[in-house]
Amino acid sequence: MGRGSYTAADWNKLRNSRNLNNAASETEIFRKTSCDQRFDPKFIQTREARDSDDHPESLPIILGLDVTGSMGYLAKKVAQESLNETMMKLYSTNAVKDPALMFAAYGDIDDASPLQVTQFESDIRIAEQLLDLWLENAGSGRVVPNLLWYFAAKHTSLDNYEKRKKKGFIFTIGDVADCRKEGEVGNLPALYHRVFGETVNMSVNEIVKEAGKKFEIFHLFLDDGFGKAKNIVNLLPGHTMVIRTDEIDAIPEIIISAIQMTGGMTLEDTLKQWSDAKIPVVKRALSELTVKSQKKGLFF
Repeated sequence: MGRGSYTAADWNKLRNSRNLNNAASETEIFRKTSCDQRFDPKFIQTREARDSDDHPESLPIILGLDVTGSMGYLAKKVAQESLNETMMKLYSTNAVKDPALMFAAYGDIDDASPLQVTQFESDIRIAEQLLDLWLENAGSGRVVPNLLWYFAAKHTSLDNYEKRKKKGFIFTIGDVADCRKEGEVGNLPALYHRVFGETVNMSVNEIVKEAGKKFEIFHLFLDDGFGKAKNIVNLLPGHTMVIRTDEIDAIPEIIISAIQMTGGMTLEDTLKQWSDAKIPVVKRALSELTVKSQKKGLFF
């Protein structure tokens, strides 16, 4: 996957056809009432991010959205504005020459569909598939992004990694994420089997380590008053960020800046690209990052 290119014209056409204006509600934007089998991990062997004539050096980027009840506004905001802004700014800053984006919706341990994953795409199909995800809007506070990390580790095939020995990126975005040990959040092995149809005998730490071979993994906390969850900070040291829930307009700049810093750019240089209004938010979010440059290839 990953042929074609994302354009503003295609976005405007889709925006108008799906009525993605600020007045549209979540149910008007996300019309699915159940999980589309195309995005159900149980029916997906591998998601591929391949090089093509259009994109000879594909870079896989996974954006994982918390779609539990408290986070429905996040997917709405991404669909209406943030996706288009992220894609256009990726190109305008030359931060990523050949981006291939995959969306994931992750939810609660008790959800009917705790994980949904789209294809890696480089054109307007990114947005089209995002809009076909199901916002289950359930959840009891036991959110499990580790399902996405497992999928990324075991069910992706990436030319960027296999040919060039470089990592892609995973950004999970949401409020307090629950990544405790299996016994503390119910029977996670049973959850893995239900979601993937597989027997998984890996700890969350092992899953993160395995996914980390192919991806730089970041988590962006939307501070709802509870702040960071210590367990995910411990899983992703130096790769967690925080913004207030009224600052989500800065998500595109934060994502792009984190990618650029991993490529060797300083925080100060990344900030020069952004508006005066966005700089304080981006600076605060990225100030705790400790990333290593990938200029010379993979590091372990």
